[in-house]
Amino acid sequence: MGDVELAFWTLLIIWGAGIPVGIYAFVHAALQRADAFTAADKLSKPAWLGITGGGALVLILFRGPMTIFWIAGMVAVLVYIVDVRPKVTEVQKGSSW
Repeated sequence: MGDVELAFWTLLIIWGAGIPVGIYAFVHAALQRADAFTAADKLSKPAWLGITGGGALVLILFRGPMTIFWIAGMVAVLVYIVDVRPKVTEVQKGSSW
């Protein structure tokens, strides 16, 4: 397997994995309580629905992870996954006492 072929398959896997991540971020945001976002000191639920929905749509429509739009969409959904989702989940779990 040549370097070009390896790069092609690697980028194809990254692109393919980005779509379910984007959809998951949007669905997760949609299923959360609206007050949990503000309680976690994050943007509002409608804002995150727009960000994750737009990001997921960009990931689906723009073929390949080397376009600037695709990268921006991936960053948007990853910010939700890494930063917002844990805080919103923590707020909704409440105290364990």
